[in-house]
Amino acid sequence: MITGSLRRHALAAGALVLTGALALSACGDDNGSGGGAAAPTKSVGDIFSGITQDASLNAKLAADVKSAGKITVGTDPSYAPNEFYDTDNKTLIGMDLDLGKALGKKLGIEFAFQKAGFDAIIPGIKSGQYQLGMSSFTDSKEREKTVDFVTYFTAGSALMVKKGNPENLKPDDLSLCGKKVAVEKGTVQNDEVSSTVDAAKGLGTRTKKCKDAGKPGPVGQPYPDQNGANLALSSGRADAVLADSPVIDYAAKQSGGQFEVSGATYDTAPYGIAVGKQLGTTKDAILGALQALQADGTYNKILDKWGITSGANTSPRINGAAS
Repeated sequence: MITGSLRRHALAAGALVLTGALALSACGDDNGSGGGAAAPTKSVGDIFSGITQDASLNAKLAADVKSAGKITVGTDPSYAPNEFYDTDNKTLIGMDLDLGKALGKKLGIEFAFQKAGFDAIIPGIKSGQYQLGMSSFTDSKEREKTVDFVTYFTAGSALMVKKGNPENLKPDDLSLCGKKVAVEKGTVQNDEVSSTVDAAKGLGTRTKKCKDAGKPGPVGQPYPDQNGANLALSSGRADAVLADSPVIDYAAKQSGGQFEVSGATYDTAPYGIAVGKQLGTTKDAILGALQALQADGTYNKILDKWGITSGANTSPRINGAAS
């Protein structure tokens, strides 16, 4: 059961940038707060030039969104390649940012992204601070009580270890029992390694398996963002990192050979764009725009740019959580 974003964010996740030496945050602090520096997997040309506004979809937007010509989107930019800072540590980039720009062009409005803490985005939507959230949120039944979701990507959890996997850690056995596992706060992975076991809330699922086998549970190390979790692995404070599969894959590729992915992705679920329930048929407009971008090839170009086409969701829907 998912109680957070799968940020997956729980649920959530973050960016790691390694170019020779580590450059994990704008400030370079141990918390990993701030931005990153990484590049798209490949250049795919001008993705947005051929997108035209659809008046019928624009008509479905909430009146205040149409009159403002923009919609406010909360995002936590610590989760490359989905959302993170460019090398200037100021410009927000990533798959979600590209998709938001494309959706905005199709709808005839601007997707105005604002930096936010992952745990603050859904409460912020409820309070009216943000109208949408695009930050690698896993669509879950629990979250659907507060916001609506338009699903657009499929991700799971994955395990990152040091190159060569010296401790032979795997995601599908008991090898993480007793190990220090870095995670981002508010994520499903944080819930998974929680020392508190509560099946109804989805807490401590991995801990329970360890204890049932007579072993100590994993020692969860929660960090404010994914950069901090990745830095813990590189510095030796953690034995492994658990995060969303696209984030782990990208971080390993960007690590200059320091990290690798161990084992297969597990617990897959859809990412969703979180939409304030007060916005009415705006969610239908976003779904229609997403379907149009899939039909004209823009969606696949965006995923290809960031090297994450394996997570394509070809059947987007509103509130598609299975649990």
